Amino acid sequence: MRSLRIPDGCRGSSQVHALCPVDNTDSTFQPTSTGKGERLTPEDTVPSPSTSVSKLTDPSIEPYLKPVDYVNTLAEIYVQLETAAEEDKATLYLEQSCVFRGLGETKLLRRSLRSARQHAVTIHYKLVYAAWLKYEKRDEELNDGTPGFCSGRKLECLQTVLTPGFSLDHPTDPCACRCPPGETSSHASEYIPYNSFVNDIVFHLGGDEVPCNRQKIADLSFAFHTMLNGDFLESRISDIRFSGNGISVTGMRAVDHFSKTGRLARLSPEMLLEILSFANRFCCDTLKDACDQNLATFVRSGDDVMTFLDYALEESAQALVGACLQVFFRELPGSLKSLRQIIDILSTAEGQEKFARVGHTSFALYAFLSQISMEESMCSDRTVALLEGQKRCVASQRQKQLAFHQLGCILFARKQYSEALVHFEAAVQEGHVYSWTGVVRIKSYKGLRATAYEESAAVVANYKPSGWMFQERALYSDGNEKLADLTKATELDPTLAYPYKYRAAAFMDEQKVQAAITEINRILGFKVTSDCLELRAYFCLALQEYEGAVRDVRALLTLDPSYMMYGGRLGANQLLRLLSQHVEQWSKADCWMQLYDRWSSVDDIGSLAVVHQMLESDPRKGLLFFRQSLLLLRLNCPKAAMRSLRLARDNAGSDHERLVYEGWILYDTGHREEALQKAEESIAHQRSFEAFFLKAYALADTSLDPSSSAKVVELLEEALKCPSDGLRKGQALNNLGSVYVDCEKYKLAADCYVNALKIRHTRAHQGLARVHALKGDRKAAHEEMTQLIEKARNNASAYEKRSEYCERDMTMADLSMVTQLDPLRTYPYRYRAAGKFPISSSRA
Repeated sequence: MRSLRIPDGCRGSSQVHALCPVDNTDSTFQPTSTGKGERLTPEDTVPSPSTSVSKLTDPSIEPYLKPVDYVNTLAEIYVQLETAAEEDKATLYLEQSCVFRGLGETKLLRRSLRSARQHAVTIHYKLVYAAWLKYEKRDEELNDGTPGFCSGRKLECLQTVLTPGFSLDHPTDPCACRCPPGETSSHASEYIPYNSFVNDIVFHLGGDEVPCNRQKIADLSFAFHTMLNGDFLESRISDIRFSGNGISVTGMRAVDHFSKTGRLARLSPEMLLEILSFANRFCCDTLKDACDQNLATFVRSGDDVMTFLDYALEESAQALVGACLQVFFRELPGSLKSLRQIIDILSTAEGQEKFARVGHTSFALYAFLSQISMEESMCSDRTVALLEGQKRCVASQRQKQLAFHQLGCILFARKQYSEALVHFEAAVQEGHVYSWTGVVRIKSYKGLRATAYEESAAVVANYKPSGWMFQERALYSDGNEKLADLTKATELDPTLAYPYKYRAAAFMDEQKVQAAITEINRILGFKVTSDCLELRAYFCLALQEYEGAVRDVRALLTLDPSYMMYGGRLGANQLLRLLSQHVEQWSKADCWMQLYDRWSSVDDIGSLAVVHQMLESDPRKGLLFFRQSLLLLRLNCPKAAMRSLRLARDNAGSDHERLVYEGWILYDTGHREEALQKAEESIAHQRSFEAFFLKAYALADTSLDPSSSAKVVELLEEALKCPSDGLRKGQALNNLGSVYVDCEKYKLAADCYVNALKIRHTRAHQGLARVHALKGDRKAAHEEMTQLIEKARNNASAYEKRSEYCERDMTMADLSMVTQLDPLRTYPYRYRAAGKFPISSSRA
């Protein structure tokens, strides 16, 4: 769900600068009146274009593990996992997660981290993986804003990982620290009364005496055993002078109590630190562990970390260091700055060794912190220091590849090209072919463009072709050869944005604006990104098509409210304010009509822009933020969608509305049962369309009981009885029709779909086509899908569905169109690969 964003100040802007209009006139907007008594100043005008649109910055070098053959690499890890010892599996799952990060597969990345957490053996690894898993899902927590140790899930709990004997036999159960008292098991040893033992020796500390039991004190450590039962004088006397050993009278009495009961009395942190130091001096391991565990309970805040960390490292107190890390992890990413003490220690080889002595250093720790630091400030000294620490911890070849490559990327972004080259070459030496991008890029920057081309060509010739290889080689060629390489890059990896942007820029240099827009629309049709929306907005400005520019800027601001345009010189919100003077202003009623039209035509970006405008006049409308989240999910922008859903929750107009949005947050993060409970709570407050719809949706996804279909039907019918607008009622009718189809009630299903179409729920054509097909009328099904294709702006899925109702030749034509519109849809490839073989073409 998250991708690493490299700050422009480090890598050079990946944005496209403003362009000249086709007629070469100045595209700067002159100061105009806003119509509200406010006059725009010269500082408010759009900057004059100064850079040709073809001057694109080079594509960024991604700081991820990117093997040439992902399938082979994942297969290798799978084989290793089958034979690995239990203590080695967590590290293998971490490496697997690094591969998935390079693929951009957020769900698979999290699954690997979850597996790493389940197989973690030591407290350190449990803590790191729990923190990492929790951090990856931080945007999905229902109660955000205040850092917490526990989200309610065992695998992500930072509290219970420090509990001795903690087990993950049932990782799906609620976390133990959330259970009511008495429900968690106790691993405490049986208590032995203090007075059960006879005191037969006395320790003298100054003028005070501390009576003890000789054997119990001797049992504390080999050192005490030798002193009290060996050949030393103390073994033959009962009065022992014990001053000068770093222990006070109160401390020695606590030691005596522990020797007899196995427990420490309630003591202050200062006293526990004194006893801890004493336990270390006399090698009393059980006493040390008890002090360590007790001290760990006092670490609750960043101030406590600052107080205890140095003591913990000096006394090698593993649990206390773990508790400090626990607080540090809980407050990430803010703690990278607020608890700089930990980073400062971890950033040096000497400090790393201190953490290693207490079992709290690992490749996983540095990989986790480095990832966050890169997201927060890629070019900072802190990031470099953490990556240097990661490099010192490497053990396997894949870890070496990642460590060298990431350090190369950061040094490259800092323009430390010589040092970056050393690390890129080291990564290549370890087998990470993708690091050649760094090697040849640096050589090109040093004026060796021909050498960069030759080495890029050698990579293309010697390895399995990948899109990035041809994209990289294209940087060092010109003309038709460059365009041919970029075409091949798109063929091999359609998700690479640079080839589309370059081709569009080339069209603009030839003043073929419509061709440029068509080219950038190719990628926006299946992958919506801020930089591509920005580029299309510039193209619209070149045509003085201000409505299109406003649409794209509004969509862009929905994805990133603080986005900067014109190479970081102008905020997108400021440009929107300027452009708004050149477009028709819509009333609230106009906006709803425009939203209805765009929603019905399956124009998700256009709908997003309308909702953004509506929120300007009604910023506390929870319903609008909810609609926004639905559109963002359709556009495969889950992080932005979750942000909008949270805003819906925060701006809900009532408790029952807030409960619905909380239910959707829970549903979207995999907590189906909890989502059902929220829906029921909302209905108990007030019956509403959204509450019934949520309950029906969640119930349909959680219950495997066929009889639940009747309940889903009942809930959807109740939802339709409640007030709502046509957009949502159309969705409910569509869902109801789908349930009827599953129950083989085709007439009722057809009625639902027809009623949905009457209120312009365009996607109902697909359901109605399914009904026709199930009744044996494939021609009617084909016609129904044709209507959907004609009405829908985003219609790749419609072509795919229509292909099921065609003859083979027409099927192939439709599937070719699907691949052209959305090359990420897998069904067409599978169908074509199956060919004439009797392999099911089902999308299951």
